[in-house]
Amino acid sequence: MSIMHVTKDSFEKEVLKEEGLVLLDYWAPWCMPCKMLSPILEQIAKEDYEVKICKINVDEEPELADKNNVMNIPMLQVLKNGDVIKKSVGFIPKSEIIKLIQ
Repeated sequence: MSIMHVTKDSFEKEVLKEEGLVLLDYWAPWCMPCKMLSPILEQIAKEDYEVKICKINVDEEPELADKNNVMNIPMLQVLKNGDVIKKSVGFIPKSEIIKLIQ
C-alpha cells in the first residue's frame, strides 16, 4: 500500500471516515527525526499490515496540526474508525511502530 499525503480538504474522507486503522505521521521537511522515520514508514507500507498510512506536512497544514494538538514532530497517531487510540511523539524504531498498529 502506498503512503497518502493528506490535506485539510481530504482529512475527513481519508482519515476520519476510513474504516479500520490509519497511521498518521505529522512531519515537516526540515525535521531530521521526521526524515529518519520516513523510510521506515515506506517499509511498513510495503509490508502486509492492515493499516492505511497517511502523512500530514505541518508546515502546509497548520490548521490540522493545531486541531490535533501537534506540539512536537514527528508525531504518530493511530486511529481506528476515526478515533485516536494511540500516539507517539518523536522518533521511534520500526518495532515500536509495529506495536502501535497491532
